Amino acid sequence: MRRRAAPGVGEVMRLLLRRFRRRSMITLALMVAQAFFYNAIFFTYALVLTRFYAVPEARVALYIFPFALGNALGPLLLGPLFDHIGRRRMIGATYVLSGIGLALTGWAFVEGWLDARGQALCWSAVFFLASAAASSAYLTASEVFPLEMRALAISVFYAVGTGTGGFIAPVLLGALIESGSREAVAAGYGFGAVLVIVAGLLALRFGIDAERRPLEQIAPPLAADD
Repeated sequence: MRRRAAPGVGEVMRLLLRRFRRRSMITLALMVAQAFFYNAIFFTYALVLTRFYAVPEARVALYIFPFALGNALGPLLLGPLFDHIGRRRMIGATYVLSGIGLALTGWAFVEGWLDARGQALCWSAVFFLASAAASSAYLTASEVFPLEMRALAISVFYAVGTGTGGFIAPVLLGALIESGSREAVAAGYGFGAVLVIVAGLLALRFGIDAERRPLEQIAPPLAADD
């Protein structure tokens, strides 16, 4: 093995689309799903509180605190399980359970079973799982590609995932919220739930068991081919 120059963007894209097609598909699915999930909920949460629960704008921040707490505790408490139980199984579990939680919260929202406090508690529980799931998308991108192209690969998937899911989600959910229809908003939540569940199942079926393994064993350096 000899030292190899860092690949350019064109070569990285070729490798992603050909040699690492399956890994690219999984990583992209995880990135798009988590970007849609997060942006759909977080950037429209204040609108939901003020429009459907009549929460004064000055008090909105109080309801964001439980949301933020769930986000912080998820990776902190669940992170070690990605090594102990395994990457593939934990990624699949956190994505699928996050999607189920989102769908159930949407159902409760439509039925009028939640007040503002209940909505905040539901999001706190859902994003306890979703925060660990989202972190695992970046973890996947950082582990399953060779060292020489890893940084560019992360950049590509972050840009495409955030540009797709992150742009569409707030626009779509914002429009649904402005309609004033709980059913329409819940349909948007349902779409996000389907995305993350499908991404989780893909990871569970095709993901890489990367726990407790050297990165060079998961993805040998490109220089090893020379």
